Amino acid sequence: MRVTAALHVHSTYSDGELTLAQLRDLFLAAGCRLVCMADHAEFFDAQRLAAFLAECRQLSNEQIRLLPGLEFGCRDRMHIVGYGVGELVASVDPTTVIEHIARSGGVSVIAHPAPEHLELIPSFARLPDGIEVWNTKADGPVAPRPAVFALLQELRRRKPDLRAFYGVDFHWRHQFRGLLNEVTLEGDGERVVLDALRAGHFLGTHGAMRLPSDGVLPAEVLADFAVRNVRSGRLRKLVRRFKKWAGPLGRALPAPLKSQLRRFF
Repeated sequence: MRVTAALHVHSTYSDGELTLAQLRDLFLAAGCRLVCMADHAEFFDAQRLAAFLAECRQLSNEQIRLLPGLEFGCRDRMHIVGYGVGELVASVDPTTVIEHIARSGGVSVIAHPAPEHLELIPSFARLPDGIEVWNTKADGPVAPRPAVFALLQELRRRKPDLRAFYGVDFHWRHQFRGLLNEVTLEGDGERVVLDALRAGHFLGTHGAMRLPSDGVLPAEVLADFAVRNVRSGRLRKLVRRFKKWAGPLGRALPAPLKSQLRRFF
């Protein structure tokens, strides 16, 4: 069975704008049957985490599943998502967090790696299950960074089953959510979903584009990504500068305009 999925989604349990119920309805209306959550771990204690896990499962039914997950903040401002993880860990060491996710039976994914992280990740004693090669909140919705795809292929020589993940990093109602995934499931249940992600039984979808879980793309596609990512990045920088300039002067963007801009930035 092939289902449409949204990966890397935040709710009001951390810094998202929508409740779990609102997210379920929003993505269900968009044709999704799977929403993989990634709420920030630092917002939780044991009681709040238990409520989050219970609500994800309560809201799941034959139409749509909300897979619980946590995004762990590590040192050097690195973030690692643990899909299917329901336990906290008292560490900011990336390797320790990756090992914790594995012990919990989850799928570990380094989220939106910054340029400086591309040099750090190869030094890890243990690699994650995947790297988020396109995060439309961090990279923009137009094109990803080819450097992250290059890192993935370098690391796959060491860990051949390392996967390329595609996430929306969804926080706001009107945020761009056109990067989805097609996941092939052999059965039902959270374990089936996690096994499919770990095995690479998915591909990213963005309009007519189909992006494989091994991250192997033709050179001409990567070259096109490079050009388009730079162009869109310049525009995104201009918007950020304007917001920074307008804020101290009391010229904050009106909420309706800010909401619409989130469709594109």
